[in-house]
Amino acid sequence: MPEHATPPPLPVRFTGARLIDGTGAAPVEDAVVATAADGTIAYAGPAAGAPAPAPGQEEVGLGGRTLLPGFFDCHVHLGLDNPRELVWNHLDSHASLQALAAADRMRRTLEAGVTSVRDLGGLDAGFKAAQERGLAVGPRLQVALRLISDTGGHADFTLPSGIDPHRLAPGAGETADGVHEARVAVRRLMRDGADVIKVCATGGISSPSDGPEDEGLGQEEIAAVVAETGRRGGRPVAAHAQGAAGIRNAVLGGVSSVEHGYLVDDEGIDLMLERGTFLVPTLATFDFEHRRHLMTEKAYRAKQWLAERTFDRIPEAVRRGVRVALGTDAGVSEHGRNLAELGFLVRVGLSPMEAIEAGTRSSAELLGVADRLGTVEEGKLADLVVCQGDPLRDVGVLAEPDNVAVVVQGGRVVKDIRA
Repeated sequence: MPEHATPPPLPVRFTGARLIDGTGAAPVEDAVVATAADGTIAYAGPAAGAPAPAPGQEEVGLGGRTLLPGFFDCHVHLGLDNPRELVWNHLDSHASLQALAAADRMRRTLEAGVTSVRDLGGLDAGFKAAQERGLAVGPRLQVALRLISDTGGHADFTLPSGIDPHRLAPGAGETADGVHEARVAVRRLMRDGADVIKVCATGGISSPSDGPEDEGLGQEEIAAVVAETGRRGGRPVAAHAQGAAGIRNAVLGGVSSVEHGYLVDDEGIDLMLERGTFLVPTLATFDFEHRRHLMTEKAYRAKQWLAERTFDRIPEAVRRGVRVALGTDAGVSEHGRNLAELGFLVRVGLSPMEAIEAGTRSSAELLGVADRLGTVEEGKLADLVVCQGDPLRDVGVLAEPDNVAVVVQGGRVVKDIRA
């Protein structure tokens, strides 16, 4: 076995489960889910049709608890714990401390029931390698490394003094002005190991020089980013886009997903439906009153203003059938309570079952891994979550990590607090 390799998982046979498999099918009562030695699912279905236990297979009784697929969070920032750290974490702490803090957030995210994430700015590719080699405990990672925005845009945190903290210790930002610079920025990111490219089509709450309705990179620049990724094997492109004009630019430019999408207008919804663009609404960021002390007064007032409009426009996008994947903007919202987003998805019009699908199968499709993750089906990787209660009656039970009794990742039990 190579150095640092993780030993193969032990086969497990879960019995007495209430199975919600992530496909949208009705729950299976008294289900059995069995894993194989290669970490895949060997059987998932009614106990009456289950094969006999395999030799050496551990049996785990779930006592009627609900078993679901491992969840996804398609929009996290594991490299920071709150909005203020966007600037200050490069200036007043050691890089080693930041790395260990990020590793702790990875662990807490996994234990909350999230087995796969897309980090959209802040982590370097080493965290992904560490997780894959078993050196760090956490969800599977896809990483964007850094955001691309125009000068003075959402990824430009130059302070009034003229100091740019990301130039002192490069972290979240890539500035690009014009098509040529946008292409060069993509090449740098792909060179550094980015799995996904993130562009800023608008400003935002936390950036110092622009706001949510301000346009960022234009349609031509975004289209150039998409084209450049296509020249080198392809990468999905995610767009930070809050205002209506920027959302339209992002979708016309060919992005895979609109992140936030708070002020999407009817034309933007039309375009997203026409092109199959995903919406990752990150509504957990609106649970912000208890984190007000971490926000500037300007950001707090802007968030209040935005909240009033978001819960008018996002329900309209949901009503009309825009495809939704789960994302929380954790780092701006709270790490370790990622599945609180499910309750917000229900608030904007999804049923509890549809919200669960958004966090499992739909997210797997957005991340390009639906062939092996996202549902509890034979042959797929055994990423599983067991929770107390019935999330179809109250999806909020999944918001509390203490209600997540068991987490399985690749057939390996990584959390078990049934006792």
